[in-house]
Amino acid sequence: MDHPTLRLLEELISRRSLTPDDAGCQALIAERLATQGFDCHPLPFGPADGVVCNLWAVRSGGREGPTLVLAGHTDVVPTGPLEQWSSDPFVPTHADGQLYGRGAADMKCSLAAMVVAVEEFVAAHPDHAGRIAFLLTSDEEGPSVDGTVKVCDWLAARGERLDACIVGEPTSVERLGDMVKNGRRGSLSGRLTVQGIQGHIAYPDLARNPIHQALPALAELAALRWDEGNDHFPPTSWQVSNAHAGTGATNVIPGSFVLDFNFRFSTESTPEGLQARLEEVLRRHGLEFNIRWTLGGQPFLTRPGRLLGALSGAIREVTGLETELSTTGGTSDGRFIARICPEVVEFGPINASIHKIDEHTAVADLGPLKQIYRRTLEGLLA
Repeated sequence: MDHPTLRLLEELISRRSLTPDDAGCQALIAERLATQGFDCHPLPFGPADGVVCNLWAVRSGGREGPTLVLAGHTDVVPTGPLEQWSSDPFVPTHADGQLYGRGAADMKCSLAAMVVAVEEFVAAHPDHAGRIAFLLTSDEEGPSVDGTVKVCDWLAARGERLDACIVGEPTSVERLGDMVKNGRRGSLSGRLTVQGIQGHIAYPDLARNPIHQALPALAELAALRWDEGNDHFPPTSWQVSNAHAGTGATNVIPGSFVLDFNFRFSTESTPEGLQARLEEVLRRHGLEFNIRWTLGGQPFLTRPGRLLGALSGAIREVTGLETELSTTGGTSDGRFIARICPEVVEFGPINASIHKIDEHTAVADLGPLKQIYRRTLEGLLA
């Protein structure tokens, strides 16, 4: 049991930081970092009341070296039905070697381990090489428009140079350290509206059914092979997530058909190319349509190098595992950081319970997780 990490994690879980509320988590972390010589910059963005909290904290060592960023989010997803929880989700609770609470795994566990790892590292290496920085937001589990993306814009405007970044997302699958995310697929969404002519269902010759018109095109889109992927990414996928048409009456041909869809795309495709191919299919089928496109994030990839070498070596030393590199899963704030940082990876605790009722993390993993972060710091900055 790693008591300093456990105590900090319990304090963070106790703060009801439902997105986008930070509930004082970043102030608690900043207070501890300030005692270690960090220059802390609270960065509220968003509405006039600054509802989204962000923090940029940086410490310079005494020698030349890279800037290593430790990134994460203090906000958590809603709890769901409280009566289904075995205990209050904002009261840290121990049972059978697990610590229960919302955010226990995603991702207050990583934040606590990172802070304690840095405290130990700075005590042992006060004149370390380069810089250590924290980039925290309370807008990761929400729309992600006033959080890390805005901080990265702020950093770019200041001319900040970032060299490597570890995002504390829970990436481990069955054992701590068995997987590191060294990239993520891009996300491109669209809302397609196909126009028809509303009419009485008994007189189809006087109407135009947009559902009937769209179905052949949708079948073609679903069968398309968008790319073949590569050694790091699976092939690009296209999925329909929602479809709606009609007035609710059974005797009315709808006047329009609305479809929501999403591409998860590899580095073999571009947003512009995917848009062009999809729209060409719709035009070829003679549809009257419009699409509202939303680019959620570009794909990014960190190839084996100094950062992955240090992190993989630390995992091997602490756990004995040869970690697997993966780009599977959803998006993360790594997609924003990758715009201004050449090496971005994600690593954290076991993710089996994230976003679930009775979210938890193994207490026995807290010490090893902190040690992995610390030894990675030593590998890059000592």
